[in-house]
Amino acid sequence: MAHVYCPECGYNNPESAHFCAKCGAALVVPGEGESTEAFDAPEVPESLDPIDDLGIHGAALIVRSGGGRSGETFALEDSPTTIGRSPECAIFLDDVTVSRKHAVFTKEGERWRLDDQGSLNGTFVNRERVETTDLRDGDELQIGKYRLTFLQR
Repeated sequence: MAHVYCPECGYNNPESAHFCAKCGAALVVPGEGESTEAFDAPEVPESLDPIDDLGIHGAALIVRSGGGRSGETFALEDSPTTIGRSPECAIFLDDVTVSRKHAVFTKEGERWRLDDQGSLNGTFVNRERVETTDLRDGDELQIGKYRLTFLQR
């Protein structure tokens, strides 16, 4: 039996499914006769930094998956910065898997700290549940069904 993997959460769904059984995202089922073609990628100069091309200076969160918001960027400029399901939060993630006031980002000197605010589903950094932690460039955060990457330049 063939399977279709969800593009949002990676869940292994049956071939006949049109939506992910885990997160509800629409599944992309390869059509008949589609083929994969190999090619050589062009050389990228070493001086080119794709993060700089995004215009990120300082700290930011980039949504990697969840809620159809992949690629969206949130600059962390003010301290403290709240994240949650409440529209009053600086970073608003509209989904029931996110608590109203899920977590808070606080700047201490040049470092950013993440504090969970007693959320029901927890806050994860690099796949480990945390109550409070100092963030490092490249850390992967999971808040509800959202996966985000913390960047600090």
